[in-house]
Amino acid sequence: MPIISLGPQSYHHHPQNEIKPSSTPLLSIDLPNSHHTLKFHPIPITPFHDPTSIPNPNPPISQSTPIRVPLPPKAPIFRVSKSTMITDDSESPTTSSTTTTENSSSSNPSNPSMDPISWPHNGEITLDWVVNVMTVFDWASRNLKPAELPTVLPVSVFDSIVLIGSKILHKEPNCVRVGDVGEDTRVVVVGDVHGQLHDVLFLLRDAGLPSENRVFVFNGDYVDRGAWGLETFVLLLCWKIFLPNRVYLLRGNHESKYCTTVYGFEKEVMAKYGDQGKHVYRKCLGCFEGLPLASVIAGRVYTAHGGLFRSVAVTPTKRPKGKKRNRKLSASSEHNKLSLGSFEELNKARRSVLDPPWEGHNLIPGDVLWSDPSMRPGLSPNKERGIGLIWGPDCTENFLKEFQLKLIIRSHEGPDAREKRPGLGGMSDGYTIDHVVESGKLITLFSAPDYPQFQATEERFNNKGAYIVLEPPNFDTPVFRVFEAVSPRPKGNPYYDYEDVIDSDEELDLLSMVSS
Repeated sequence: MPIISLGPQSYHHHPQNEIKPSSTPLLSIDLPNSHHTLKFHPIPITPFHDPTSIPNPNPPISQSTPIRVPLPPKAPIFRVSKSTMITDDSESPTTSSTTTTENSSSSNPSNPSMDPISWPHNGEITLDWVVNVMTVFDWASRNLKPAELPTVLPVSVFDSIVLIGSKILHKEPNCVRVGDVGEDTRVVVVGDVHGQLHDVLFLLRDAGLPSENRVFVFNGDYVDRGAWGLETFVLLLCWKIFLPNRVYLLRGNHESKYCTTVYGFEKEVMAKYGDQGKHVYRKCLGCFEGLPLASVIAGRVYTAHGGLFRSVAVTPTKRPKGKKRNRKLSASSEHNKLSLGSFEELNKARRSVLDPPWEGHNLIPGDVLWSDPSMRPGLSPNKERGIGLIWGPDCTENFLKEFQLKLIIRSHEGPDAREKRPGLGGMSDGYTIDHVVESGKLITLFSAPDYPQFQATEERFNNKGAYIVLEPPNFDTPVFRVFEAVSPRPKGNPYYDYEDVIDSDEELDLLSMVSS
């Protein structure tokens, strides 16, 4: 059936949005410098004070403790946040629309300071602790200068988060298997987010926070281009530590030294942490090296940032007698016919490199992170990017059939990149279905709406973002949730020259990758 994409939706009144009369007794406050008394019913404060959040139709299994906030000086500002649900086989998409209240003091510079995040005394992270991190980061983005971030995220706390998170990530295989999923489980797949913290906060609330029955798989590109890459990555790392078997963080091509130098993340960290910036940046790079490359969900769905990868041929070599080593890896090249690789080869690849090589024997990580689909049949080097592969629908069919899969969900291409890809769909709705073959489908998923945050052109792309929900029993029929950017965004700083830098990741300076 055809995929139906919707334009902006109007807000629909719902009884759950009404404020109903309270049965609690009236409270009285004598107003200063006045003979009047204010009487009111007390209204409970929501546990998570987040201007980007919406009431979740599928709330998490437990609630966080209330967070004290100052009494707002004005009436709340009501804003509508929207997401659209589109099933892969439905003709009539379902739209959910809910109202959130934004405390007008949340953007008031005179707001009292937020308590800094502290590492739990017993070392055990709780749901309340992670939700508090979400709250603090959102507040800080609206009330603090970048250089003041250490006042709420001290370096000592950052070090603890990255140390424990890195240990968990480095122990995972190159391709993680998401197999512990039952009839009450949903799997949420997320594409590029690129430092757009407030859209990530909305997405987490819209999909429902990670829990034992709600698994998240992120396809990478957490940093660069957006103003809050560090907060975004640290937040998702906190979720990984809290639920290591329910939150999976895969690596994107921007989780590398080269990209973070060109597209802003390195300068962002230096601006926020000053003299300690080099230390924080190096810790992030070390953590990036541990991020897995791909996932297989319920034995049916393959996800990776870029996509498919080549086979690395094993050829015998001449050797002196007495030597046991008689085989070497010979990377496929233009001189050798390219063929698709296996999961065994994927798991043997060395992923702990700051910048995946584009030549030599360790090509699989670069393929997984940088490759792109095409409508032309065949498998060939990705000459536009200078690294990775280009693969056609025949390769998608062969890969799905050989490994008994139904879906490939990859990311890597936003509206700027797709603008230059004739024959493939645009990214206005946050996803495209690129290949439909006998064995299944190939989907490109992009979760950063109104991307990039800083645009040099007069006319913005104004794309929507999307995420996918996979449901039981087979987890291979995608449900697309399309959402708009949180508006207005807090003012952020660009940490790269967005007017001069190339629009997408094409035409890489490969020599600088070597020197880095």
